[in-house]
Amino acid sequence: MDTAHAAWLALLQGITEFLPISSDAHLILVPRLLGWPDQGLAFDTAVHLGTLAAVIAYFRRELMRMAHDWLATLAGGRATPDARLAWAVLFGTIPAGLAGLLLHKMVEGQLRTPLVIASATLAFGLLLGWADRRGGGSRDEHQLTWRDVAVIGCAQALALIPGTSRSGITITAALFCGLDRTAAARYSFLLSIPIIAAAGALEVGPRLLAAPHGTLGLLALGIAISAVSAYLTIHFFLRLLRRIGMMPFVAYRLILGAVLLVLFL
Repeated sequence: MDTAHAAWLALLQGITEFLPISSDAHLILVPRLLGWPDQGLAFDTAVHLGTLAAVIAYFRRELMRMAHDWLATLAGGRATPDARLAWAVLFGTIPAGLAGLLLHKMVEGQLRTPLVIASATLAFGLLLGWADRRGGGSRDEHQLTWRDVAVIGCAQALALIPGTSRSGITITAALFCGLDRTAAARYSFLLSIPIIAAAGALEVGPRLLAAPHGTLGLLALGIAISAVSAYLTIHFFLRLLRRIGMMPFVAYRLILGAVLLVLFL
């Protein structure tokens, strides 16, 4: 992998991680379609760390309030809205964490195929369109119920299927639970932090140590580009969401899925 390929793939990861169009699917398919050599799991792990840095930086003030109030509840303090949101993020992560531990090998092997990606892209794109048409609700992320947390957390576990989109399926579930579009996206983004951090903690060391000699510069470039592009994507997506809704992303998913079926069937 040369510098140009690394830069383009990192930019792709940064843009697609928090949009409901599946970053993993793009990282798998783009090199195949363009005839590039596989970038390797070390690079994929590195660019995910970049997106983790971006979401933490973007929500840093909210995260500080959530952490402060959450720690206060451990000491017997009152459960504020920010403390409840912190608990919702932690509990909402459990289903995906357990599924990842149990199904990791199958996901990395049998499910990373163009047909699975195409099918998931189409199916979950239609589901996102249905949720958006249905209109969601008027509640924000501080008004989540424990039922909502369970439903959205279980939905996040489905994102192990390449092509599903972690942000897409969690936003879809949040809309069905009655959150408004912006709240659904914000909770989805907050929910990404522990799951990306946990995956990184388990994988970053072995994968980076196993990376070919001389690639650390490319990995650092990937982290930097994915972090900056992800931060900008979060910013503009949240600003435009009320105006454009989810239908442009639904249309993109349907076109992409159809193209993949034509190319690989």
